[in-house]
Amino acid sequence: MTDELEIWAPHATEVAIETNGQRITARPGEGGVFRAKAPPPGVDYFILLDGERRPDPRSAWQPHGVHGASQQIDHASFVWRDRDFRAPPLASGVLYELHVGTFTPEGTYGSAAERLPYLAELGVTHLELMPLATFPGDRGWGYDGVCLFAPHPAYGTPDDLKAFVSRAHELGLGVLLDVVYNHLGPDGNYLGDFGPYFTDRFKTPWGPAVNLDGAHSDRVRRFFIDNARMWLRDYHLDGLRLDAVHAFADGSARPFLEQLADEVHALGVQLSKPLVVIGESDLNDPKLIRSVEAGGYGLDAQWSDDFHHALHALLTREQSGYYADFGALADVGRALRDGYVYAGRYSQHRKRVHGRSLGELPGDRLLGYLQTHDQVGNRARGERIGMLASEGRVRIGAALVLLAPFVPMLFQGEEWLARTPFCYFAVHRDPQLADAVRNGRRAEFAAFGWKPEDIPDPLAEDTFRRSVLRWDELERAPHAGVLAFYRALIALRASTPELLDGRRDRIDVNWDDALGWLHIRRGPVSFLANLGAQTVELPRPPGRCVLAYPGEPAEQHARIALPPDACAIWRS
Repeated sequence: MTDELEIWAPHATEVAIETNGQRITARPGEGGVFRAKAPPPGVDYFILLDGERRPDPRSAWQPHGVHGASQQIDHASFVWRDRDFRAPPLASGVLYELHVGTFTPEGTYGSAAERLPYLAELGVTHLELMPLATFPGDRGWGYDGVCLFAPHPAYGTPDDLKAFVSRAHELGLGVLLDVVYNHLGPDGNYLGDFGPYFTDRFKTPWGPAVNLDGAHSDRVRRFFIDNARMWLRDYHLDGLRLDAVHAFADGSARPFLEQLADEVHALGVQLSKPLVVIGESDLNDPKLIRSVEAGGYGLDAQWSDDFHHALHALLTREQSGYYADFGALADVGRALRDGYVYAGRYSQHRKRVHGRSLGELPGDRLLGYLQTHDQVGNRARGERIGMLASEGRVRIGAALVLLAPFVPMLFQGEEWLARTPFCYFAVHRDPQLADAVRNGRRAEFAAFGWKPEDIPDPLAEDTFRRSVLRWDELERAPHAGVLAFYRALIALRASTPELLDGRRDRIDVNWDDALGWLHIRRGPVSFLANLGAQTVELPRPPGRCVLAYPGEPAEQHARIALPPDACAIWRS
C-alpha cells in the first residue's frame, strides 16, 4: 500500500476522500493530480469527484463489487514461500490456460491450488490465468473488468491469490495473467469520469477505445503500465498476456506496446527474474515480436490463431466464418514451416491480402494450440474439439501441437478430453445491457450459420454451471487414455532437445492432400498421421514406435499400414 492516494482528475474542481463518515479534501497539484492521505488497509472509502461518489480507479480491493467502496491492501504483510523462484524459459515451456471460476466446482484460488500438483505432474511449466480484474457480478470471463488493480472477489481474497501463486512457484510452475488494456467493461466503468482515459476518435468492438496517443495520453499510459507492474511486483506473477492488441489505436512515435514491454522487462531486471509479455493479435504482423532495434515492439511471443484455425478446420471439416480460409493439409504444413498461414496471401474470408512473412523469427515466438477460451467459448454451445471430431483426430491434433516448433498451450480439461462445454457467461443487472449482450452474441454467430435458438443464454446461471470442469471424468474411459497420451507427448517433448528447437528450417513436413497423410520429422522424431478416408501404406520411419493410436501400425517390407484417424510416433 501507499501512504498517499494520488487521484488524476484534470477536469475536476474538487476531489475528496470519504471514509468512516468523514470527508478529507485532497490537495490539488500539477497536471490535474490530487493527493490525500491513504486510509488504513481494510477501511472502506470512496473518492468524491466534485461531490459525486466513485470507487478509486486504482483500488487495490473491491470487496463490495464494482460500484462499492474501495479498500487499500498491505502487501508487505503476506509471507511468500517462493524465494528465488525463476519461471522456466518460455521457449521450452508448456502453457495451460485456466479460468479460476470453472477450473473446480468451488471456483476459488484455494480449490485451484489443490489441483496444482496434478498440473506439475502432467508436465505443464506455466499457467495462464484468464483475467482477474474485478468485473460485475460473481461469474464471467473477466474481459469486462473495470477495477483493474483489484482481484475479483468471487475467487477469494488478494492473499488467497498470493497463496495460489506462491504454491504454484513451489511446484516449479510459472504464472502468467491475461490482462485487458484495449477497453473496459460497460458496467462500473468510472474511468471516464476522472479524466480523458478514452477517445471518441476510434471505436473497438467492445466500446470506446483507450486514449493512447491523444491529449493527456501520457497519464493514461502510466495508469495501464502501473497496473501491469502491480500484478508482476505485488502478486509475484511471471508475465502477462495482452488481450487483442490489434484493437489498440496508437499512432505515437513510441507505441504503447513498446513502452509496456520495455518497462516490464526493466522490472524483471530489478526483481532479478525474467518477466514475459505475450500479445494476442489478429494482424499476422511480426513487428509485434521483433526487437525494438529491428523496428518491432519487443514482445516475447504472441498467440497464433492461424495454426489453430488450420488444425481446427482440418480436424472438424468446418469451413464457416473465418474457417473458410482453412481446411487443407497444406495449411497445417505451411503453419508448421512458415509460422503464419497468411503471410501476404489473399484471404477469401477477409476479401483482401492478409499478413506478412515471419522472416527469420523462430517458431518459439508463437504459441500453438488446439483449443483456447476464445475458440471454444465463442461457439454457439461452447463445444470442445472432442465434441466435433473423433478421438483419433483429437489425438492427432494434440500431437501436432506438442510436436510443433511453437510454444504449446493447452486449455483446461483438454488433456483428458473433457466433455463439459465452455460457454460464454456473465452477470448484468441492467436489463438493457443484458439484452445487448444476448443480441450481440446472436449477431456474432450469424457468420457461422448458427441459429439463435442454439445459443444458451449467457446470463443464465445454468450456462455457467455446465461450463465447470468435472474432475471425475478422469477415472473413466476414454478420458484416462487421452490423458496418458498427452502425458507421453509432453514427456517426449521435454526429453528431446530437437523438439524444443524453435528454428523452423529444421522441421521437415510432407503431406498428401488427396490421400490425407501427413509426415513430420524433427531430429530423431518422426510423426505420421492419416486424416484420409482410407488406410494408407507409407515407408516406416527409422527407430522404434514410442506412441501410437489406436495401436502400433502393422508393418510389412519396411512399410506400415495406417488406418483412418490413426497416428504414430517413432524415435531413432
